[in-house]
Amino acid sequence: MSPRDADELRRRELADFLRSRRERVAPGDVGLPQAGRRRTPGLRREEVATLAGVGITWYTWLEQARDIHVSEQVLAAIARTLLLDTHERAHLYTLAGAPAPTEYVDSLAVTPEVRAMLDKLDPFPAFVSNGRYDLLAYNRAYQVLVGDLDALPVEERNILWMMFTKTTTSRCFVDRDEAGARMVAQLRGAMAEHVADPAWKCLVRRLQQAWPRFTELWERHDVAHPETMRKRLLHPELGLLQFTHTVSWLATRAGLRLVAYVPAEDATGAALEEFGRLEPRPIS
Repeated sequence: MSPRDADELRRRELADFLRSRRERVAPGDVGLPQAGRRRTPGLRREEVATLAGVGITWYTWLEQARDIHVSEQVLAAIARTLLLDTHERAHLYTLAGAPAPTEYVDSLAVTPEVRAMLDKLDPFPAFVSNGRYDLLAYNRAYQVLVGDLDALPVEERNILWMMFTKTTTSRCFVDRDEAGARMVAQLRGAMAEHVADPAWKCLVRRLQQAWPRFTELWERHDVAHPETMRKRLLHPELGLLQFTHTVSWLATRAGLRLVAYVPAEDATGAALEEFGRLEPRPIS
């Protein structure tokens, strides 16, 4: 099948999906009066277009499988109007050829099985993050290593943010200047898939305001990708710890990965046996 034929097939599937979801929604479900009998079930096309804030002709073309561009903002509006659940919303984005909503992808990353893996890795520090370096889940050993993440607001549970705005965490990373430049390059590379995503743009703005060197590094346009490497961290009670930073991908395109810190030498392995008696220290 040629790329052109594949695109046409995807548009037809999208059109059928939209019609089926539209016919499922009753006017009363979205606050419209039920005026008389209707020839077809569900909402009319013009009602969907009005509620979603798009043109009636444009929406009609979408259900006719016309070759038109659909922005992520419009898809979000249509998804809200048609009362799509998270799985249906992701399916809508896939058929439209757009990246799945960030919050949906992130929510799928941390399954009970993944959480069980994190717990079983203890005393090896481990966490799950997305391409923005948001910490989606972590085990107790990782908190003993970097600090009490549970006490931070959710929006501050971001590795880049902690490394360069939190003194206690910054001091942990022995090679923080080199690591910071590498992480900014990785963020730049990952953002190519999310250039219009508000969550990504918001993080960049926050880092530019909070960390002067971020802007300098960001404007270099260097790109990199996560890889297995050596990490050196300084713990206030246990001293220098050396790990092999390993990455297991959960969803490559979305940047979702499980990262484990495996001891790189015997002294670090012995030090991890002490993690059980230590409490995560405050992050400030």
